[in-house]
Amino acid sequence: MSHSYYNKQWQEAQAALVDLLQQENPPEPPKPERDRLAAFQLLATMYIKYIQIFRKLEQSYDQVVHPQKRRVLRHCLDGVMGRIVELKHEMMNLEFSEYHYFDDVLSDLKLTPNDVEIPVPKYFINERAKNLKEREKLLGQVLAKIGPQDGDKEKEEIRMPWEQAIRIIQIHERARQGRLRAKFMRDIRQQEERERQSQTIGAPTLDPDVAAMRIQKIWKGFAQRRRTKKERDEEMIFIGMAPPPLPTNTKNLPQTFALKTEELRRKAQDVHEHEFQQALLNIRENIVQNEGPDLKEGMMDQIRQWFIECRDATGKFPEYPDEDDGGSAMIFKEKDPAELEKELSEKDDGKGKGKKGKKDKKDKKKDKKDKKGKKGKKGDDDEEEEGWKMAPSNFVPAINDASDTYKGVWATRDETENFPQKHDSELIKEEKRQEVEGEIRLQVDELMRTELANLKAAVDREKKGKKGKKSGKKKKKKGKKSGKKGKKGKKKEKDLTPDRTIEDLYEELVTQGVIVRCPQVKLTDYEGEYSYLGTTLRQANIEPMPSLSDVRRLVTEFAILPLGSPAVHESSPLTKSMLLAGPRGTGKKMLVHAMCTELGANLFDLSPANLAGKYPGKDGLKMLMHLIYKVGRALQPSVFYIGDCEKMFKKKIPKTDPTDPKRLKKELPKSLKTIKSDDRLMLVGTTRCPFDAEMKPLMSCYQRIVLIPRPDYASRN
Repeated sequence: MSHSYYNKQWQEAQAALVDLLQQENPPEPPKPERDRLAAFQLLATMYIKYIQIFRKLEQSYDQVVHPQKRRVLRHCLDGVMGRIVELKHEMMNLEFSEYHYFDDVLSDLKLTPNDVEIPVPKYFINERAKNLKEREKLLGQVLAKIGPQDGDKEKEEIRMPWEQAIRIIQIHERARQGRLRAKFMRDIRQQEERERQSQTIGAPTLDPDVAAMRIQKIWKGFAQRRRTKKERDEEMIFIGMAPPPLPTNTKNLPQTFALKTEELRRKAQDVHEHEFQQALLNIRENIVQNEGPDLKEGMMDQIRQWFIECRDATGKFPEYPDEDDGGSAMIFKEKDPAELEKELSEKDDGKGKGKKGKKDKKDKKKDKKDKKGKKGKKGDDDEEEEGWKMAPSNFVPAINDASDTYKGVWATRDETENFPQKHDSELIKEEKRQEVEGEIRLQVDELMRTELANLKAAVDREKKGKKGKKSGKKKKKKGKKSGKKGKKGKKKEKDLTPDRTIEDLYEELVTQGVIVRCPQVKLTDYEGEYSYLGTTLRQANIEPMPSLSDVRRLVTEFAILPLGSPAVHESSPLTKSMLLAGPRGTGKKMLVHAMCTELGANLFDLSPANLAGKYPGKDGLKMLMHLIYKVGRALQPSVFYIGDCEKMFKKKIPKTDPTDPKRLKKELPKSLKTIKSDDRLMLVGTTRCPFDAEMKPLMSCYQRIVLIPRPDYASRN
């Protein structure tokens, strides 16, 4: 595909986003929706439209080579991705179910289930390819050093006496010779029978023309049947009812050329990105050298002029704005000197009235409580009649920003001369000029504060000491307050391994078998067909069984999208743990491996059978939890896997069980509380007997439970 194709695709996605943003930000707040079905239809329609936009943006971001366009695309892509996750949680809160069925909405929108399949963004892996290769190399070196583990040992060869082996070979050889002899005798008998029949019947006396006609008849029938079969096969392939035949030479296939082109475009992305980073440095240096002195002199002249205007308007020199208030940036706003002086004095008065403000807040809170007490019954009635309202989004502002950037910069930009799609130097100059201006302003502020102090000292010698003491006291108070806040905020866990590197800890966990190598499995390898009758069954008050396609979608929304993008993980509803429950052979562990493969995540195997005999005692368990969280945070995203997790919450464990499955029962829920929005960590458990565990601790440990059914007829190959 060409540059214009992906630019057009981006344009289509932005046009669709404009319509959705109008729906997200109506001019008047919408009325509460009392019909639950209508509310779900609204959410489902928005959800499907966002997925369509997401598919276009993901493909465009993967193939667009322009470095500045890619930044806008990435910002928009993360916003849309996060909005999809938000809408999913909205639908869950509305329907009290993780599984949703959109067959009626898809029919109205003239879409197929494949059109709303959520793809895994390729940048999750591509942008970390170098780090992943280094980590895989380190993992391979450690595994090669420790050698094969007990579970990897090959089965010992079964020894057999020589006499028995020779006897078996003789039996098979004699049987083979007997079969050949029997076949040979059968062929001789058939030949004799044919000769006998030809002697009795005599030589054929068929006319040559008749013989030729019969041969033509047989050949024409055979040729026509072969031609008809070929046309039928081509028609079935054309309408998509039969797979195309496997080619003998795959190098000349269009699909192969397309894949090669995609790889070439990714290489071009790296080259253009390197040139862009170099241009950022060069253009910044040029602006500092060529425009910096003029900017500095201009700012100083403006500030001196402001000093004089304030002196003429108020009769005294002004107070210089603090850095927290913007410094000299406040001066350059379009305001009169008197207005600016008034603003600064109001801020100083506000700082002095801090205690009064707190008292006023307390009084207001009391008044609110009294009002709530009086209107208790009415408030309850209002809440019942209020209906459903969509929760405010954390990602719509980001989508708005990206959309505005596209409209203001890229929608009407002429790029006829930029065929290779390299960076735009003019945009870099605008950005770097603002950056350099901000740095120069800080330098100018320091100089002008000193100059203003000298002016005040020369003009107001009598007031110099008093003002100096007051300002000094205020600054000291601020410092004390900030120091106290810092002490309160510094509540961190004790580092049990302060003198060890992450590589050393990683090697230890690999040696102990806690970090394991994940088989390369794609999420698309987990095959399953869409449920086409979900809505129909629900309308008949029958809860449909979810399909494997629904399971694949849930794993993508709960785990892969949030863990893959830091921006989505920080602002979307936080999912710390997930339980995959289903019968044997439904692909629970395969889904865990697919998650790690799509994310490039570390896989920590915390199954009781794997931890048996490792890190014994309370101190050992404490060290284990410290190691997995320290390494997991340093090399995030990371997945903590527990197989047969129901054993951890069983009431009674057989005394003969050496794995001690209840070992993590207390420590694991405590450690999950330490996971914050910037920690891309997730606990994933699998179980085929969840009913054997105590429900309360199991539900408190696993935030989301995904039921994996047996494959239905459509999902079986």
